[in-house]
Amino acid sequence: MTKNYLITGGAGFIGSNYVHQLLSRGESVTILDNFSRGGAPRNLDWLEKTFGKDSFRLIRGDVRDASLVAESAKGSDVIVHLAGQVAVTTSVINPRDDFENNALGTFNVVEAARLSGRNPIVIYASTNKVYGGMDDVNVVERGGRWEYESLPFGAPEAQPLDFHSPYGCSKGTGDQYVRDYARIYDLPTVVYRQSCIYGPRQFGIEDQGWVAWFVIAAVMERPITIYGDGKQIRDLLHVSDLIRAYDLAVEKIDVAAGQVYNLGGGSANTLSIWTEFGPLLEELVGHPIPVARGDWRPGDQRVFVADVRKAERELGWKPQVGVEEGIRKLFEWVQENKNLF
Repeated sequence: MTKNYLITGGAGFIGSNYVHQLLSRGESVTILDNFSRGGAPRNLDWLEKTFGKDSFRLIRGDVRDASLVAESAKGSDVIVHLAGQVAVTTSVINPRDDFENNALGTFNVVEAARLSGRNPIVIYASTNKVYGGMDDVNVVERGGRWEYESLPFGAPEAQPLDFHSPYGCSKGTGDQYVRDYARIYDLPTVVYRQSCIYGPRQFGIEDQGWVAWFVIAAVMERPITIYGDGKQIRDLLHVSDLIRAYDLAVEKIDVAAGQVYNLGGGSANTLSIWTEFGPLLEELVGHPIPVARGDWRPGDQRVFVADVRKAERELGWKPQVGVEEGIRKLFEWVQENKNLF
């Protein structure tokens, strides 16, 4: 039985990949997007060429507009909230805009869902930044990379919240609103605290989407700057694994409603920002890659690895695309689509 989906930020990187999957299997889709991201028009063009302009409903608008969000949500069975301001550095420069996009925008979405009268499923793309710098967790340097001293599986959902940076505060505010609307209003909401997501259709820039940005810069011979020591560790998750988790939340909403899950590559899919990623990228392009160096940036963690075992236990989900395989796929996509960059 088909469902009516509202995807906020549906022309973005994650959104367009998910919309593609939904349309491929015949779901009814509404995209709400303000096209503030540079890649959004290109992603929309891809969707329209693949499925036709009449295959989905497009609303050009902003989640800060409460009445527009409410109108967009009418008739929705599932709302996947992906829209928002996405960069820590941008949030530091313009915290009000960040707050209005992420905190107020998310409030508008859950209110629209509550008032719609349909009790739709709401899936919220939160972030690992809600855990902040995790200053209470010791990290050690081992073999040219930073690691947690005593969290072999990564940070669990029970890790104390510590909203660090305006971005962490705004996304964390949305995170808690979405969670609480399940408790207070019995709205079937799911919070996914996402780690570094990467894959095709990601038009990464220096401030956001670093995996794609490094690949694009290497292929297009653009300058790369490494901030910090390059030994920072992140867990990477391919977008195909992420959107599979969105489907599982809908399929298993009786279990997932009101829950918070970490979604990342987990301890099996980690990579240092440059000491390990650099050699892999140089192998792919076939020559050394010069880089500039910069100081640590605000809110930058030496390590973040998500413990994803709760999602495996409760939803039967775990990453299937390994880091090297996923990066090679992304590299091939960029090579084949140089005209987009």
